[in-house]
Amino acid sequence: MPSPSQVPSARPAAPGDRFEQPTLDGMLADPLQLDLRHTTFVVLDLETTGGAPDGAGITEIGAVKVRGGEELGSFGTLVNPGVPIPPFITVLTGITTAMTVEAPPIEAVLPSLLEFLSGAVLVAHNAPYDTGFLKAACAAHGYRWPNPRVVDTVALARRVLLRDEVPNNKLGTLAAYFRVGDQPNHRAMDDARATVGVLHALIARLGGHKVHTLGDTIEFVKAVAPVQRAKKHLAENLPHAPGVYLFRAADDRPLYVGTSNDIATRVRSYFTAAERRARIKEMLGAAVRVDAVECAHALEAQVRELRLIAVHAPPYNRRSKHPERVQWLKLTAEAFPRLSVVRQLTADGAAYLGPFAGRATAQAAVDAIHEALPLRQCTPRLSARKASPACALAELGKCPAPCQLAISVEEYDAQAAAPLRAAFDGDPDAVVDPLLARIRRLSDAQRYEDAAAVRDRLAAFLRAAVRMQRLSALTSIEELIAARRTERNAWEIAIVRRGRLAAAATAEPGVHPRRTLDILRPTAETVLAAPGPTPAATPEETERILDWLERPETRLVEATSGWASPARGAARWKMLLQAGR
Repeated sequence: MPSPSQVPSARPAAPGDRFEQPTLDGMLADPLQLDLRHTTFVVLDLETTGGAPDGAGITEIGAVKVRGGEELGSFGTLVNPGVPIPPFITVLTGITTAMTVEAPPIEAVLPSLLEFLSGAVLVAHNAPYDTGFLKAACAAHGYRWPNPRVVDTVALARRVLLRDEVPNNKLGTLAAYFRVGDQPNHRAMDDARATVGVLHALIARLGGHKVHTLGDTIEFVKAVAPVQRAKKHLAENLPHAPGVYLFRAADDRPLYVGTSNDIATRVRSYFTAAERRARIKEMLGAAVRVDAVECAHALEAQVRELRLIAVHAPPYNRRSKHPERVQWLKLTAEAFPRLSVVRQLTADGAAYLGPFAGRATAQAAVDAIHEALPLRQCTPRLSARKASPACALAELGKCPAPCQLAISVEEYDAQAAAPLRAAFDGDPDAVVDPLLARIRRLSDAQRYEDAAAVRDRLAAFLRAAVRMQRLSALTSIEELIAARRTERNAWEIAIVRRGRLAAAATAEPGVHPRRTLDILRPTAETVLAAPGPTPAATPEETERILDWLERPETRLVEATSGWASPARGAARWKMLLQAGR
């Protein structure tokens, strides 16, 4: 052990020592994927004055650098804690205040210690205690904590050893159980060497759990469910590329569909402690393989995911499973138009608003419209020449009574139908202004609950109008081509036809994007015209495309017509919607 006056030092590297990580094909390997025998560990132990870490209190540091069972270097020193060492600590460790008087303070030790730790995995017995003191010391003296990966031999022992093998996981107990040559004695270097022996013994036991890499070891220590550990092999041999992944059952049914910019990394995360969803763990129990569909870029992957979910309705996907269930408001095409909630759009001359996620939201928008405009609420088809029996609303004066021919077709259109059509695809003030006035009157009368109900109905209408006008602006364009430059100077290219992704490709660095586009264009999907704001794709697909197109780095290349939104459209009321939330 070092003398009281010894300055911190590390054993000089011998000519044959190599501290750098192994490389693969000339590139630095991913440390988490390295086999444990190729991983460099620094096994560390601290002696302290006790108490909580506050930037001081460290009395001795011992650290040993090892890889593949060989010792590569060591670092050991006493440290002046700046305060007297309590008697009970002296009895426990044998370190006295006199021994540390001429030792360097922690701020002088840290630079050498941090350099010794650089590039290695930190190992300690009860690691949170040791790292807590080192982090506090770095913070107190202006050093950046390198945040190394940490392996705690206490936590590892709890996962590896059975309860009947050892009575506890103290360092002395484990060192004796594994018959380690260096037994701990509450001195930093001796305890660090004892921890080295315990670490090697625990690593030898990890093979039986099919844990061979540093990443596997870190995850093994965490609370990973048995089904995750048993099915971890499903994440093997997947591509590090953007695309879609499908967990499949034994009968080949898709159980779950997902997307990622890196398929392999994302699928691997399902088998770690970070995955806590009970439904996903249940899904893993039924899964027998994972299929990957590589895509040109993230946008294509998102669109493919939506289409696969819509087709297969995987039981463990919650969102996007039933796009056909969306609701629309229809303003009928007849002498005296009325509103109805429908699921299908047809070329019948009617005006539509939507999509709505459910019937309740659609009904709220209907109620908002009826409150703002004198639109009839009865369902029969009315004649422009022959009167029909009046309903209760007409008798109460809450309907212009077209059934009684009390209003002409032209007057009804001017007062109710035409303003509503304009609100659907243009200026929504005919609906918004009357409802805002009503909210103000109710608030002035302190009828706040009634005002909130009107506000919610208005919000349901406005959200649908904003969404539809945004969708219609893109879906009205027969073909639009856009490109986005990536961080590695490639170009993501998308051909969009009537709001549907018709083709996608990536022009790699050094390849002119126009050349890639010329090859891609003849292969693009033919998209035919159809009625409605979303004629060729689901609303969710078109919205994903819009999000990609509206990114600042995306550039428009070509378009068959202009891409524009109404100047006085519903989008100008977005601030009102945000205030309502």
